[in-house]
Amino acid sequence: MKQIAIIGFGIVGGGIPEVIESLGDNLTAAVGDSVNVKYILDLREFPDSPYGDRVVHSIDTILEDDEIVLIAETMGGAHPAFEYSTAAMKRGKHVVTSNKEVVASYGDELLRTAEENGVLYLFEASVGGGIPTIRPFATSLAGEKIVSVDGILNGTTNFILSKMKSERREFADVLAEAQALGYAERDPSADVDGIDAKRKIIILAALSTGKLIPAEEAYSETIRNITPADIDAADRMDASIKLVASAKISGGRLSVFVAPQIVYSTCPLASVNDVYNAISVTTELTGDVMFYGRGAGRYPTAGAVVADIAAALSGAARAEKIPVFEKQPGAAEPFGRAPMKYYIRIAADSASDTLETCSRLFDSVKLLEGSPDGKVELICGKASKDELDGIRKSLGAVESVIRIHE
Repeated sequence: MKQIAIIGFGIVGGGIPEVIESLGDNLTAAVGDSVNVKYILDLREFPDSPYGDRVVHSIDTILEDDEIVLIAETMGGAHPAFEYSTAAMKRGKHVVTSNKEVVASYGDELLRTAEENGVLYLFEASVGGGIPTIRPFATSLAGEKIVSVDGILNGTTNFILSKMKSERREFADVLAEAQALGYAERDPSADVDGIDAKRKIIILAALSTGKLIPAEEAYSETIRNITPADIDAADRMDASIKLVASAKISGGRLSVFVAPQIVYSTCPLASVNDVYNAISVTTELTGDVMFYGRGAGRYPTAGAVVADIAAALSGAARAEKIPVFEKQPGAAEPFGRAPMKYYIRIAADSASDTLETCSRLFDSVKLLEGSPDGKVELICGKASKDELDGIRKSLGAVESVIRIHE
């Protein structure tokens, strides 16, 4: 019997024992032995849980038990997850995690510690939840030259934007519903301000290039300012508004950003709705590859953790190419320099005057038909964020600016 421990008994950690039990003989066959959760580390007690008798409150209990061969870290946050994972691997224990923050911040060090101690550090559940993502990057795409990665990486924001589109509701109203349904936290900042998606795209960029950039070199933008008027404009463009995380790779340089973008219906990402996630990878040889599924949730994410447990304990993961990346501050281009197209809505009476002004400021300008009275809507491009910040001063009463995905 393989004895394991769980660190953090929240939504994902709480689902791991249930997934292990539900898989039963299938998991035993995959590992070559049965798997038992011996300890659960948490600050709280769980008297109503069938696993409550396994709860301990000191990491030392787990570290000092030589029967424990693997730790599943699902506590979230960079600290003390980094310290606990490091200590476990130095004791010869494998570590698997769903914690995107610790991987985005310290993934290079944790992978190096694993290699130095002859153990595995696996993080399949850290990006796509239940979507197999990390392993394909490390195996199927390992020999490819990746040109770009674009993804809808946050189920909460995708649910909100999907509802705003289908029901023409305000952001605050749909956010409240998402919170009531358990899709959004009481403090939704990490989701709606793009922080969660930014951590995930940093990890995917590192897998694509070998370069782990600091969080401050990746740009993120909120969806709080998206309105039903924006949704309506996107409809008239035969498009949808999505929070898209992108890593563009050119000439050895990276541009990594997360922002609401207008995505045309011809792009597969436009049809990804509700809490579903999708990751689109473009390579020089294969072209476009897409991964799609439930990117979050108790059981999809816990299932991905258990898949890593099976890969580690069976030895299958040792036969795979282990991801390697290093921190490289300065590897990413400042987002302010990246040229993009924009949807712009301006409060103005004269479409011709506004069009004439914008024609002098942008390389291309197109009037969007069907604008509400007193508004002028334009599709403009291309300009960088730095250039746009200067241009806006000449445009008058700008109500909305949204990037257009290409």
